[in-house]
Amino acid sequence: MPKADIHPTWYPDAKVICNGEVVMTTGSTSPEIHVDVWSGNHPFYTGTQKILDTEGRVDRFMRKYGMGGADSASGAKTAAKADAPAEAEASA
Repeated sequence: MPKADIHPTWYPDAKVICNGEVVMTTGSTSPEIHVDVWSGNHPFYTGTQKILDTEGRVDRFMRKYGMGGADSASGAKTAAKADAPAEAEASA
């Protein structure tokens, strides 16, 4: 038999609130639960997830190990364009 007066109050219809809007109800020991992210607005669940490469690490890895097909070809063209003006100045 559980002891009396040691358990917290149980709220079977506790409201989960995100951005001032009730998004669901659940059982909890607090009457309201305020959250910033839930499955309805999280990028993983909504399909709006993006991979951010702010420092170019993926591109640097691809160049370093010779992977990347189109990216490595465009990098070679850029390098050739950079060398072309130097050669033109030397011949002039």
